[in-house]
Amino acid sequence: MRVIIAGGGIGGLATALSLHAAGVEDITVAEAAAEIRQLGVGINLLPHAVRELTELGLGDRLAEIGVPTRELAYFTPHGQLIWSEPRGLDVGYRWPQYSVHRGRLQLMLLDAVRERLGDGAVRTGHQLTGFTTQADGVTARFGTAQLTGDLLIGADGIRSTVRAQLYPAEGAPLWNGLVLWRGTTRARPFRGDRSMVMVGNSEQKFVAYPISAPDSRGEVEINWIAERPLDRAAENRGDWNRRVPVGKFLPYFEDWNFDWLDVAATIRNADAAYEYPMVDRDPLPHWTHGRVTVLGDAAHPMYPIGSNGASQAILDARVLSDALARLGGPAEACRAYEAERRPPTSAITLANRKMGPELVLKLAHERAPEGFEDIEQILPLAEREEIATRYKRVAGFDPVLLNDRRSYDATLAS
Repeated sequence: MRVIIAGGGIGGLATALSLHAAGVEDITVAEAAAEIRQLGVGINLLPHAVRELTELGLGDRLAEIGVPTRELAYFTPHGQLIWSEPRGLDVGYRWPQYSVHRGRLQLMLLDAVRERLGDGAVRTGHQLTGFTTQADGVTARFGTAQLTGDLLIGADGIRSTVRAQLYPAEGAPLWNGLVLWRGTTRARPFRGDRSMVMVGNSEQKFVAYPISAPDSRGEVEINWIAERPLDRAAENRGDWNRRVPVGKFLPYFEDWNFDWLDVAATIRNADAAYEYPMVDRDPLPHWTHGRVTVLGDAAHPMYPIGSNGASQAILDARVLSDALARLGGPAEACRAYEAERRPPTSAITLANRKMGPELVLKLAHERAPEGFEDIEQILPLAEREEIATRYKRVAGFDPVLLNDRRSYDATLAS
């Protein structure tokens, strides 16, 4: 079987590794960039994604570059604690949750692909321009060059060429009026050195978590995200690599200084900041068209809420590879993959539009905009727990369900 993967990001590389583990040998990853470099900032890998990478034999490598998240805590803009919960191994998962630099993760996956599939498996400078399908295969075009295979997988992001050809009338990503500014800063850790915090309400928010272990001075690399509405048109929707000066948004967070975290100083001392309008797309009615399918952001771009984007792409990769190993035929396997993955990812996309687990920030602000003396009086523990549990079930990382779920380690019959 010959498989072409359009896109050498986290989803595309995880797909190549998953297919190889399932017994597929002829795999080509076509990446548009001339070189895959360590770009981006931090992301979270939830336990369901860490399970898949561990079963691919990458657990030790991931532990070397990731910080195992111990706690997730939500605070009001006044710095009052709304809710905190343990994460990863501390709450009973068999696999940790990791905070990791996106670029380091991508390069780790790239190294593994080249080791297992050979240097020629990843072809850079290959921008997909279109494809045609035949009864027995698919031809992918990259300018004047082309590749033929039995299956084309679009892992080419929110501006996917594969998706655009399948749905030419869809248009640009949908913007909700909010903008994220992202960056990293070296500073002393907060609430220990393995906590992830979310501060704010339904409109203005600050998220921070460490993506490195403490250095000799006791400092960590803190990944942060500042969020609020933008009073002008969004530029370059879907381009999360657009650099901007911190002074553009710092004034909105100048007075966010708590005894456990100085938000303004964290932003001010950043190495760089990048602007990213908060965009997604409506769920599709179908991902699979014969021998062509999509995964990751090409299939289900979602708001960066609940730490789910990269994790869901890795799950896509494993389910698709499992289906190919069990069913053999590309078209049949892609239909089975879509049947398993499209409903839950559509539900996550819609849940993220309603703030997902971050709903507690909105409710606390609505019920006590000036702060509270006792969180239990405005947002009872049972309600907070239900919001968190409901989202875990929608997103597929409820501890019991994940720990007991079957493995996606099927291999092709010889």
